[in-house]
Amino acid sequence: MPIIEVKKLTKIFGPDAKRAIPLLNDGWSKEKILKETKLTVGVNQASFSIEEGQIFVIMGLSGSGKSTLVRLLNRLIEPTGGEVLFNGDNVLKMSTEKLRRFRRKNIGMVFQKFALFPHRTVVQNVEYGMEVQGMSKAERHQKAMTSLELVGLKGWEDSYPDQLSGGMQQRVGLARGLANDPDILLMDEAFSALDPLIRKDMQDELLELQSKMKKTIVFITHDLDEALRIGDQIALMKDGSIVQIGSPEEILMQPANKYVERFVEDVDLSKVLTASHIMRKPETITLERGPRVALQLMRDRGVSNLYVVDKGKKLIGVISAEDASQAIKDNQTLESIIQRELPSVSPETLLHELFEIISTTRLPVAVIDEDQRLQGIIIKGAVLAALAGNTIPEAGA
Repeated sequence: MPIIEVKKLTKIFGPDAKRAIPLLNDGWSKEKILKETKLTVGVNQASFSIEEGQIFVIMGLSGSGKSTLVRLLNRLIEPTGGEVLFNGDNVLKMSTEKLRRFRRKNIGMVFQKFALFPHRTVVQNVEYGMEVQGMSKAERHQKAMTSLELVGLKGWEDSYPDQLSGGMQQRVGLARGLANDPDILLMDEAFSALDPLIRKDMQDELLELQSKMKKTIVFITHDLDEALRIGDQIALMKDGSIVQIGSPEEILMQPANKYVERFVEDVDLSKVLTASHIMRKPETITLERGPRVALQLMRDRGVSNLYVVDKGKKLIGVISAEDASQAIKDNQTLESIIQRELPSVSPETLLHELFEIISTTRLPVAVIDEDQRLQGIIIKGAVLAALAGNTIPEAGA
């Protein structure tokens, strides 16, 4: 079951707002509803699900409805219609007390504005929400210190906000959001106010933090590069509606309409796509086979190289048709002709990091995992095809 499931979630601003829902069902546009009823559609029947441990990015231009949508999830803004299910429990039907517990225990929030109290120390700022909830001084202090250590601010707890850089202040905001160890963290344009270099550092920090904590994060941004960099899934919004949901690769390579195409047309694919997206299935052989079998396999499969692996799929090396032919003449074993030094990368290697490797080798590049198992190979043409926006072959296909 998804941790969050959203069904036809809608927000319409104005008096007697529910009267616009049938109009949305009839296909009226945001502009037509405003003109005819003076009501403003903030979010138009959004539906999506978020898996536990996922970074789900909601993105769009200013006025697209993304910040309204994230505030509907914890009812900071009351929805006009639809459902928000948290582990199957409808947030929209929660009593005031149950909603308060939900916000306190299950869902945290980090805003674009740091909103730190200048007269409070860093640790006192992180403790503030827990203090308001009536948590004991010892418990909230312990939770705040743990949270500060998570975001790399151990040793700064007694400093004041004006002694910190912008990036450090945002880390305090992040620590405050994490202090209660919520199941879900909502981040609304959390890095938008930061300088580009600090912003990239914070993105790295978030990904590093996520690798340790496996939080479910709903991240709001207007920056496509940021969305592509950190998102497991991206929901792209326009005029209050979600126009496409997909992985970064799906958004880039299979845009749902002209609007999405225009949105992604200037993205540098080499800094988004990885080796895993363009690798192809390698032709392999194990050591106990001889050079005659190897040569026949190459002829049958129309390839000039075979990758030698052990029974656990660990990469040993590569052999060429030319070397196999010579080995037959010289009565050599397969092991004696293996080229053990060959270019290899991890599945996460970005395309732009492959350019130099591919330009200096005549062999396809091997893609190996952390256990040295062969996952695929990359040929020069696959890189060029991917950068041109052509279809990417599936791994193993």
